[in-house]
Amino acid sequence: MESPWELAIQSGEALGIKPAERLLQVSLSHQTLRLFQGSEVLGDYTVSTGLEPPSNQKNSLGTPKGLHIIAERIGAGQPPGMVFKGRVATGHHFNELSPEENVRNLITTRILWLRGLEPGYNRGGDRDSYERYIYFHGTNHEEAIGRPASGGCVQLRNLDMIELFDRVRVGDWVNIVD
Repeated sequence: MESPWELAIQSGEALGIKPAERLLQVSLSHQTLRLFQGSEVLGDYTVSTGLEPPSNQKNSLGTPKGLHIIAERIGAGQPPGMVFKGRVATGHHFNELSPEENVRNLITTRILWLRGLEPGYNRGGDRDSYERYIYFHGTNHEEAIGRPASGGCVQLRNLDMIELFDRVRVGDWVNIVD
């Protein structure tokens, strides 16, 4: 059986894309993330993906599947739990916000913004992961990690998000699978 790394390389080759140094493999069914460098596993994380069924469609609130790259890294140096709005740190930890504000899934700690690599599937038109603002990010609801809970993004515990952020770079691949 082929490894996740080998399968991602095959997908990239079919698209004419040179392999990245690292691969982040998200399993929707297991709510896990595995970080690879070649065939070596660098880390395993528990995540939360979309509460709605997986979908690449705009406004679906489902986590998009397929091969992506990390397009942007946002928030380096911010403390764990820092809230972001419009990809800008607000200067407030989520614990400083009202209970009403904390009901929503907030974007906290760091952001890894994804860009789809598969035209017509997760890139372009109404199926574009980047235009849908699909991120990896921390959350103010860490108790939900391990089960679907997001609006389509991949959420991690805040300290896990810092660790992952520090290990990856723009251009690293992300493959989101069932």
